[in-house]
Amino acid sequence: MSLVKEMKVDKLNVKILSDRASMGALAAEECAAVIKKLLAEKDEINMIFAAAPSQNEFLAALAADKSIDFTRINAFHMDEYIGLDAAAPQGFGNFLRDRLFGVVPFKSVNYLNGNAADADEEAARYSKLLADNPTDIVCMGIGENGHIAFNDPPVADFNDPKLVKVVELELVCRNQQVNDGCFKTLDEVPTHALSLTVPSLVKPGYVFCIVPAPTKAQAVYDTLNNAEISEKCPATILRTHDNATLYIEPDSAKLLK
Repeated sequence: MSLVKEMKVDKLNVKILSDRASMGALAAEECAAVIKKLLAEKDEINMIFAAAPSQNEFLAALAADKSIDFTRINAFHMDEYIGLDAAAPQGFGNFLRDRLFGVVPFKSVNYLNGNAADADEEAARYSKLLADNPTDIVCMGIGENGHIAFNDPPVADFNDPKLVKVVELELVCRNQQVNDGCFKTLDEVPTHALSLTVPSLVKPGYVFCIVPAPTKAQAVYDTLNNAEISEKCPATILRTHDNATLYIEPDSAKLLK
């Protein structure tokens, strides 16, 4: 792998890799090191994962690491569409099952149910799971509009009292799902989702943020260069975290000087 540049923006560590494969490999290597460090200190840990094509290289590298004792890790995911067919490959639980959750022997895998009879009750159920199993590590991406999980600018709240909530998806966010090749048309993309809130994602001790592709270049630029850390670009909150690292590659870094 080839590290092109390393820098710090406020508290956020930023690493630019030569290509997507190197980006995913380094993120997985450094995440694995933290997993092993934490497992040397306690019996089990809790991790949250993002589901998106941007995470493919990272998830593949992490799943291939035979030195990780997955049997001591409880896995969670950070968002799920509401009302999507339970078997749809676009479902985030299904995405992660195919690439990670069903590939390695986690101690437990905890799925958000986007087809629950009552979405608010499902949010409450998952919130209790998170409260009972405090998160140690978050592995995430950044959306085209700067969202983290499905905290789009209109619904993001840095002081959200909830751990999980029902959100309406911004048009930019829904279009991203088409741009990523997850859906053929905008009409197919659900309008609402369950999402972990911003505090749920930044309270844990470690954050690994993997963001490739030219479609994310503006979001990466805004995350690192916006003068104001605010919900206008939710990912700017990462600049306040003590142990967060952003991994990018030439396409997603192309607007940076």
